[in-house]
Amino acid sequence: MDQDTAQVLFEEGAILVLLDMPEGSEFGIDFNSWNVGPNFRGMKMIPPGLHFVYYSAVNREKEAGLRSGFFHNFRKQEIMVKKWDSFLEDIKPDVASPEEVSRFEENKKEMDRFLAPYPYESYKKWVSLTKHITADIAATLQPECGTITSVAQFVSEPSTSQSRKREAETEAMEAERSQPTTPDRHHQPCMEDRLPKMKTVRGTKIRYSKIPKQKYPDGASPAEVTKFSIDSSFQLDRMLQSRYSDNPAGILAEVQFAFICFLVGQNYDSFEHWKWLVHILCTSDSALVALPSLFVDFIGVLHFQIREIPQDFFVDIVSQNNFLTGTLHEFFSNLDSQEVDSKLRSRGLKFRQHLTEKFQWDFTSDPDEDAPVVVECAE
Repeated sequence: MDQDTAQVLFEEGAILVLLDMPEGSEFGIDFNSWNVGPNFRGMKMIPPGLHFVYYSAVNREKEAGLRSGFFHNFRKQEIMVKKWDSFLEDIKPDVASPEEVSRFEENKKEMDRFLAPYPYESYKKWVSLTKHITADIAATLQPECGTITSVAQFVSEPSTSQSRKREAETEAMEAERSQPTTPDRHHQPCMEDRLPKMKTVRGTKIRYSKIPKQKYPDGASPAEVTKFSIDSSFQLDRMLQSRYSDNPAGILAEVQFAFICFLVGQNYDSFEHWKWLVHILCTSDSALVALPSLFVDFIGVLHFQIREIPQDFFVDIVSQNNFLTGTLHEFFSNLDSQEVDSKLRSRGLKFRQHLTEKFQWDFTSDPDEDAPVVVECAE
């Protein structure tokens, strides 16, 4: 970072004060993480805007636990004060009082040596991967509790005498209906039936858009049922109307939000949601004509996301069952078969060429089971 940029960030950047975090704990922001030392008190020179802060406690063997994090839109010169709860092994949800914040503002220079500088060299990459996520959209998607965890939090449903009685009666009726003609002396109740019923802790789920189960309009003709069973444009339109009617690019923000929550937040449910969104967008044939600017931006989103996926991770997970390659093959086929906007077609052709050169994928052939073939590299 040059001296001028450093000076601007020192004066205009935000500060995150994080007190009492145990030595050795993991702390990260955006694409950078560290194990904190004994003098760590937070981070300075954070560029104003949206960032993802994450952390995890470590055990006695210095092994990191589950990762938690939150999105926050830092204002210019903002000072956020957080404290670590050693009992919960988490950041306290309490908001610092105005008096506490004022005290840190007054002692800003004295605190400086305890604050790590934001790694500005990776900021451009962060911006490219979160371009469409506004503060409002992040607040809408983030769980009500404000924290995104790598593993879903569950709690057993309460059991009462009446509920247990109803369950016993239901089990007895089901057992009677399924009773074989010849009694089976070896029949044992399924252990899963005896396990406590679990549900997600209220307020901890990421509030993603629901994927519409209905693929075609009410009263659709047989031809329309066939069309929309292949073309996801109806599903995409319902998602846009339900949440992003005023801003269709909001669906791209959700694609980026899910990607960050999985890649950085290690939340696997977000990976599943990201796959659903990518599939719907890639297979929305009619929408290519109706919303060309949306798909121009979508190609840009995928370009930066694919570029940041680690190679071993890409091979082991993203390529599993040919999800991404097969889905992109459909997308490029739709671009070829539709009278789409010239800018969109040009951007799509360049993106296809880039993927072919980087990963040796051939999207021009007609492979078995609609999956692209892999071009053998020349020796």
